[in-house]
Order: sequence, then structure tokens, then C-alpha cells
Amino acid sequence: MTEPSAPRITTETIPADLRARLVAWRRDFHRHAETAWTEFRTTAAIVTELKRLGWSTVMGPELHDAGARLGVPAVEVLSHARARAIEQGADPGLVEAMGEGFTGVLGILETGRPGPVVCFRFDIDANDLVELRDASHRPFAEGFASVNDGAMHGCGHDGHAAMGLGLATVLADLRDSLTGTVKIIFQPAEEGVRGAHSIVAAGWFDDVDVFVATHLKSDDDRGSILTGADGYLASTKFDVAFSGVGAHAGGDPEKGRNALLAAASASLALHAIPRHSEGASRVNVGVLSAGEGRNVVPRAAVIKVETRGETSAIDEYMVARAMDAVAGAARMYGVDHEVTVVGRADQATPSPQLQPFIGECFAGVEGVTEIGVSGGLGGSEDATAMMNRVIERGGLATYVQIGMDTSWGHHTERFDVDEDMLALGAAAETRIALGAAEFLAGLERR
Repeated sequence: MTEPSAPRITTETIPADLRARLVAWRRDFHRHAETAWTEFRTTAAIVTELKRLGWSTVMGPELHDAGARLGVPAVEVLSHARARAIEQGADPGLVEAMGEGFTGVLGILETGRPGPVVCFRFDIDANDLVELRDASHRPFAEGFASVNDGAMHGCGHDGHAAMGLGLATVLADLRDSLTGTVKIIFQPAEEGVRGAHSIVAAGWFDDVDVFVATHLKSDDDRGSILTGADGYLASTKFDVAFSGVGAHAGGDPEKGRNALLAAASASLALHAIPRHSEGASRVNVGVLSAGEGRNVVPRAAVIKVETRGETSAIDEYMVARAMDAVAGAARMYGVDHEVTVVGRADQATPSPQLQPFIGECFAGVEGVTEIGVSGGLGGSEDATAMMNRVIERGGLATYVQIGMDTSWGHHTERFDVDEDMLALGAAAETRIALGAAEFLAGLERR
């Protein structure tokens, strides 16, 4: 294995002013949390900074294949989010350019010298959470808790966005030491596994030689690194709308078609799907909403469902059985039903030949305590779509996890980020960008 080209890049060599900006960016994003497809202010802030640094940017409808977007909110939700972003300081022209939720941005740094295309991915959206308002919660105590109702960075994506900007800053300063092209994708709508597919479908990963996605991990050893997190489950998220006929529950119930009962029956049938013998399988009905009054036969109902599988094939099995279950429940109660897929993630396997290089890049950075190869958060991730596309096209891809010793787990109202890990990640991934050409050349010589 060849040594990365820039062993001088460590957290100790990242300037103090950039360290301070990493924290400031993270706290600003945390305070102005925006959920999937509404990240107008966040995107505008990132675009503004990338342009200042001399990066080219791709944003708005150009970034996405519109037909491949999943789970986009209603028009009125997007309109409110746009207005709020401008009120909170976003550039109105940039917000306008994002249209109906075409959020996120791809930064591109062209060196003008032959070399590989190296791409890094950082997600930027918040969770549908209400943040804790208590002095024991640092963001609240120090004045950067979310000001947006029902939106909170409970998974570290505020830290990811800041880390990406830190990486962009360092690489802009080291442009003369780079070859080829560097891309940084600031991805919207990871929560609900919605945002990656439309960017992949638009072709932005078709020329990538090395791809690295990154995630901060809570409840772990501080500074522990996984070079190839692979515990992510394939998943499908879908909503089912049942449409029946309303009627007076006492006067003429026989004229009604009860959508609530169809939804309830479907929920029970979904949870009764036999599990798969070849790997982990999951199903969950997280929401059932129905009815208008106690004396009215419910004419409409909605359930929100997810399936997961250890492999994409197992998830496909779960989805097929789920479709049978909801269709059977609808027929049983004489109602119509409509299924809308709102999110999807595939299984992906990190490139094994890439991981030793990633490990060496992290090993040279102050604060890294241990380096492992496999494992994962145990949920699902749509960066897998990016990984799979890169690998299909002959490139190498992996998913890196950076451990934080924090008390509260992901997707909780108390979640917080260990801000020292932002400089660590930016330093290590700078080493990846600087060393990728030499690493790939070494692979070719073998």
C-alpha cells in the first residue's frame, strides 16, 4: 500500500480560524434545521460559501432527475419553507433557483490536470423532531437549539454539512497539490432515504472513480473509524391511502365502506408477514390515520409503512408480500387503495480494495483511536444508491463512520455532536483527495 501523498494534513495543521468556522457552521445549521426537500436556507448557505472558495456549483433542477425524486412534500409545505428560509437570511435568488424543493448542491473543483474523479458525500437534512428545551441539553443551553418547529438535527447532518465545507476550504487552499477533479455532494432528503436517487439518475456519479460517504456515529468510542460500514438494510418506505364510502354509523351503516377497518386489517396482516430465512427482515406500520367522527363510517384512511431486508432481494420479498396484504384488506372491506413509494434504499457492499487506503488516511490524523473495517448503524442509507452506481461504472466506493463518545443516540431530542470530530473528518478526507491518484496508480501496477 502506498502512503497517502499528504501526511502533513492532520487536525493539528487545520488553522484555528477554520476550526472555529467548522463549529460556527455546524451550530448555524443546527439552529436553522430544515427537513427533507425543504433545505433551502442550508443549501443557499453552502452554495454561497462554495462559490466564495472558487468551487463550481450545480444546484436546483439541474442537480436532479425530477421524475426520480421520492417523498417530496406538498406545494404549500415547500412554499412555507422557502419563505422561512428567506426570512432567516437565505439569498432570495438562490432560494428561487431551487424551485419546488430541488435542494442540495454539488461542488466541483477542477484542477486542469489529469487524474481521477474523487467524490465525497455529506447529507444536510434534519429530522422530524422537537428538540429538548432544557439546560441539560447543550444546544439549548448555549443558544443554538432549532428555531424551526418540528425540525431538529438529531442525526448529525449539521456536522456533516460543516465537515463538507471544511473539506472544501482545505482543498481550495491545496488546489495546486491536487490532480483530476474533486466533487462534494451536499445531499438533501437522506432521512426517509429519499434524496440520493434523483441525483444518481441525473448522471452525476457516472464518472466517479473513488466515492466516500461519511457519517458521525453516536454512542461509540471517540475517534473510532469504520472504513467500510456495511450494516445498512435495504428498505422501502410507502404510504397506502384507502378510499371507502362514508355513512351514518347508526342510521345506515350498510351503505358505508369502512376505510379505517381496511387500514387496521392491513396493519395486522403486514406485521404477520413471515420473516425470511436467508437474512434479517423487518416491517413496521408507523402511522395509521383515519376517521372524522364517532358516528361516521370512516371513508378515508392512511397508513405509513416501511419494510427492510438484509439484502435488496429480501426487501423485495417483504414489499411483494406487503402489497398482497394491503390489496387483500382493501378487497375485504370493499374499498379502493393507492400505494405511493416515498423512499427507497438498496443494499451496498463497500469496495474491499479501497478500505486499506481509507484506513491509512485516517491513521495519520490526530484523534483517531482505532480503525475497523466493517459494521454499521443498523438502519438504512440511500448513499448506497451512489455507491452502487460508482461500482457499476468501474469505480470504488465505501461508507466511512466516525465514532463520537456522546450520551444520546441518533434520532432523539437530546442528540448532539462532538464538534472535535469535524476537524478530524475534514483532515482525513483531505488526505483521501490528495492521495487518491497515487493509490489508484498503485492498484493498476499490481
